[in-house]
Amino acid sequence: MYLALLVIFLQCSELYAQGKVYEVFTFNGVKIKVEPSDKVKNGAPMSIICHADISKNTDFQLKHNFTFFKDGKLVFMTISDKEDARYEIPVAKSADTGDYECRVKAGDKLVISKPIYVWVAGMTKPILTADKKEVSEGEIVKLRCELPEEVPPLEFYFRKIKTNSEPIAKRVAEQNQNFSEMEYYVEAGDNILQFDCFGKRQVKSGWESSQHSNKTLVTVKEPFRKPTLITTPSNNLTEGDIIEFQCSTVAAEMRGIEIIFQKNRTILNSVRDKKLLKYSTLATQEDSGEYLCKVEQGAVSKTTKLNVFVSELFPRPTLSASMTQLDENKDLILNCSINGSRRANFSILRKSSSGDILLKKSRILAIKVNVNDTGSYTCKAEVKGIIKESKPVRISVYAPVSKPTLSVVSGSPEVVLGKPLQLICHSVMGTPPITFTFYKGDEIKKNVTNDTYATFLDEDIGLNDNGGYKCDARNNHSSGVKTSNILNVTVIVPIRGASLGSVPYGEVEVGSDTAFLCSVEEGSWPIHFKFFKKTDHEELLHEAREYSDRTIWHKKTMKRRDTGTYYCMASNRASVDVRSRPITISVILAAWQKGVIAAFVLTAMAGAGAVALWWFLCKKKKAKGPSMEMSGSALAPSLASEKLTRPPSDGNYYSGSGYIEDNENHMKSTDESKGPDLESAEVDYTEVEVSTLDPHRAPEQKGTETVYSEIRKTNNDSMENRHSRIYGHPDAT
Repeated sequence: MYLALLVIFLQCSELYAQGKVYEVFTFNGVKIKVEPSDKVKNGAPMSIICHADISKNTDFQLKHNFTFFKDGKLVFMTISDKEDARYEIPVAKSADTGDYECRVKAGDKLVISKPIYVWVAGMTKPILTADKKEVSEGEIVKLRCELPEEVPPLEFYFRKIKTNSEPIAKRVAEQNQNFSEMEYYVEAGDNILQFDCFGKRQVKSGWESSQHSNKTLVTVKEPFRKPTLITTPSNNLTEGDIIEFQCSTVAAEMRGIEIIFQKNRTILNSVRDKKLLKYSTLATQEDSGEYLCKVEQGAVSKTTKLNVFVSELFPRPTLSASMTQLDENKDLILNCSINGSRRANFSILRKSSSGDILLKKSRILAIKVNVNDTGSYTCKAEVKGIIKESKPVRISVYAPVSKPTLSVVSGSPEVVLGKPLQLICHSVMGTPPITFTFYKGDEIKKNVTNDTYATFLDEDIGLNDNGGYKCDARNNHSSGVKTSNILNVTVIVPIRGASLGSVPYGEVEVGSDTAFLCSVEEGSWPIHFKFFKKTDHEELLHEAREYSDRTIWHKKTMKRRDTGTYYCMASNRASVDVRSRPITISVILAAWQKGVIAAFVLTAMAGAGAVALWWFLCKKKKAKGPSMEMSGSALAPSLASEKLTRPPSDGNYYSGSGYIEDNENHMKSTDESKGPDLESAEVDYTEVEVSTLDPHRAPEQKGTETVYSEIRKTNNDSMENRHSRIYGHPDAT
């Protein structure tokens, strides 16, 4: 029963699903607009409208979620079944300026509109306030400018307005607040001040400015008045008059008041906590100029200026000298005078580092001078207490120069070719400045003015520059020029091209002498020669000092240990060592030593040969007896015939001594102790069995061979030659 109900339910569900229609929609787009326009005046109403364009497959109700953003920040949202939504701004402010966009979400679908820029033109009027309405000079007034309906970042401009002058503006940028504050220092002379401010903000088209704020009035009080400066008897005077200055002020509070009296930058007098300052002096022409009276209290300072002119009472005196440059022991006359021949009190003085030295209270001074009188002289004239001083006159007294000496700075009167030569010319006596002149031959090379010496560097040294240097010395003394002695300078030619040779060259017999020759291509004498042999260290063998470009060193009795590499080194006063190319010397045995060794070797070889021959003959005699008895007579004729008919050019035929040759199966022997019984026999054959090694088989394999010995007699000096031949046996393996 339950199963039947389940089947019926499933059938019904399937039929219901087949009859149901799905709801389908899609966004065609989302648009945003501004009413009345995207540029709105400040304070006017404004509406942001978002419209969603949607297509549906049937007419069904759809909820829309509208969200409005300004500059990426959420400002308004609403849910509606309509395709339009409005964001109302009743009073638009400049803070509403920005980029707006709309987002619409329906179901699980979301569409975003393109942004639109809205500009609310105009800014609100700023409000300016001051912390004080009345201030004193030197105090600080604090201002505050506010744009209450604006949004930072903002820029504020404060203006200080003075009567009959252009406003002075100061700028302050604020990033996080819509107000700014500024402090102003109230200067002296700021009687009545006015301040205002305005603001700026940045929009897409540039900067937008607000209206100017209300003007704020600030009254300024004076703590003291501007000082007064007067002179008596007047500000036009003559030298010798007494001039008095008076500087005064009026102050509400004298405490902290300071009066300062100046000429240019020099303070002449000052008083504190007083309203009057006095200063008097004897007027001179140097007192003409601008004077300043300054009154200060705290941060307030006020000044008054006055010009004073002092006319000249008498001109500045003039000091004249009979001569300004003269020899010692000459007469000098100094004369002090005033233009116009006015009567005055004169004095003549000499300047020194410790102060002026009074020489005479007179207008004329006559003295006989010496070198110590060199210096600067002045004169002074006094009229009515006014003292004036002349310009200084320089007097130079000269002692004659002594004869100069010319020398080489390095000490030695010589120079290396190609190197510079530095000379010094010196005069022991003479009043400076002294002018020194250097000569090379008769040619002037250099003029130098100095105190007591001068130097000259000659960088053009040649082979022919072997003298001719001199120098002159002179000063302003009338005695004239003094000349040094002529300095001869030797030019040292450096060593070049050292070479080494020997006689004999290459090989030298033991016990013989060898001559080593070391020479140079050029170089000044004397030359220092050194001979070396190369070992694990440089071994000095011989050295010599020669007034020549070569030297010979005879080495006696050469030994085998003298074999090696030799070189020489040459140097002179140029202090440059020049090394030759090395040569190799081999010490060999002498001819007689070679003969002795050869004779000894031959004697030893002859003795060894004799011993070997004796041993061979002895062994042969032992083996000869039984072999000769076993040999058949039938073989002898055929073998003899074969031996006698073989041509002499056969390689197996030998004359002279007998040979034993294993590789060709030959045996040789020499018997020098033959007996008379052997001489009578013409040919004798012997058959001997010999075991030989087959080169192509193992060493253990042996064969039997027949050895035929032929004995033949010759008539050459009764010498007997015995030839032995070994033939391989036909059955040998």
